Amino acid sequence: MFATILSTGSYLPAKNVVNEDLVQFPKLTIPLIAEKTGVRARRHAADTECTSDLAIQAALRCLQQINFDPALLDGIILSTSTPDRPQPPTATRVQSSLGATRAFAVDINAVCSGGLYALHFANSLIKSGSCRYVLIIGAEIYSRYLNPRDFSTYPYFGDGAGAILLGAAEEPGILCSEIGADGSGAELIRVPAGGTMLPWSRLEKPEDQFFKMNGKEVYQFAVTRGTEAAKSVLSQCGLSAAQIKRFISHQANINIVHELANRLEVPREAFFANLDRYGNTASASVMIALDELLKTGEVQRGELILLVAFGGGLAWGASIIRY
Repeated sequence: MFATILSTGSYLPAKNVVNEDLVQFPKLTIPLIAEKTGVRARRHAADTECTSDLAIQAALRCLQQINFDPALLDGIILSTSTPDRPQPPTATRVQSSLGATRAFAVDINAVCSGGLYALHFANSLIKSGSCRYVLIIGAEIYSRYLNPRDFSTYPYFGDGAGAILLGAAEEPGILCSEIGADGSGAELIRVPAGGTMLPWSRLEKPEDQFFKMNGKEVYQFAVTRGTEAAKSVLSQCGLSAAQIKRFISHQANINIVHELANRLEVPREAFFANLDRYGNTASASVMIALDELLKTGEVQRGELILLVAFGGGLAWGASIIRY
């Protein structure tokens, strides 16, 4: 058996924060946000919302689109780097809320590449015959992990969730998929405190509770490894970039998207982008973008989409799907 995409869904919180709302930063710096990254707005979760709430809404939209009974699910894989709590898995609350009583429920954390890690794992489970239906979700609330005074991070991230329902089929919907990591770059993207390395009880510097990133080095990693991962899955499938209908990159920075297009020698317009409206939603970004792309009707059944992501770890992933 093979895995194919049966449905997609996404959820963005109602609160829309545009660049001009970021009044904590000098007024003259606000235009730089869009100029340097393409981000013009982002969504922030309500104070009453947690990551599982976003995940549940995206999952419901995904399942209800084809009237799929959650009781048929064999598994739920939730990718998040902003979980509800250190334990139990955020996915277990999602499982309970959906009524997916037969499904295993597990969290994974590969930061911005997590959505493609989840896709890779679900594809493997279905191909092995151990599962027939697996729901994967990417859900993040980065607004709780960012320092509101840090211009190098706060304006560029947003909250949201995306979901994909995979099912067994006789023809492959996931043509090629690969994931990878280089732990030597683990310090480039991190939240220093909150784990066993630096528990809250030993926190001395308040800024260590917030997300930190070395933007310059991460940019170089993203364009280099993103290009390599995309070319690798193309090679595995015996395809050229020209045969791909649309490309979806992790939505981090429009300049990264443009550079990936240049290096793959395809028009910039071939890459779908929504980061101008949502910012970087980490592991949810590729899933949200895929849901939005499919709902435009631009991609017809049988056409190919290449997905590629990169981020903390440092980790990366790429997949080619036949819709």
